[in-house]
Amino acid sequence: MISVSGTAAIAPDGSTAHPDSVYEQTKYCIEIMKKAIEEAGGTLENVIRTRIMLTDISKWEEAAKAHGEYFTDIRPACTFVEVSGFIKKDWLVETEADCLLD
Repeated sequence: MISVSGTAAIAPDGSTAHPDSVYEQTKYCIEIMKKAIEEAGGTLENVIRTRIMLTDISKWEEAAKAHGEYFTDIRPACTFVEVSGFIKKDWLVETEADCLLD
């Protein structure tokens, strides 16, 4: 089992990547998750559940579009929730994933 929690759009220099785009931040977060999963010995095909947390749930379609670019064929269980905020105000989304390895 691999669990990746609380990935935010944190650029290598510590700033927020794509501070004004839910779509781009979601893609960035999923890339962070993908790297963590691969470093732990898995692949995105091992993902069985994802969670997308948004500060503005009305932007869910932007996050879903990015999520779909990675998971359309894999089809993990997915939950979208609205939260009151994250550590940094310009973080618009955080993502989590659970994986099951063979």
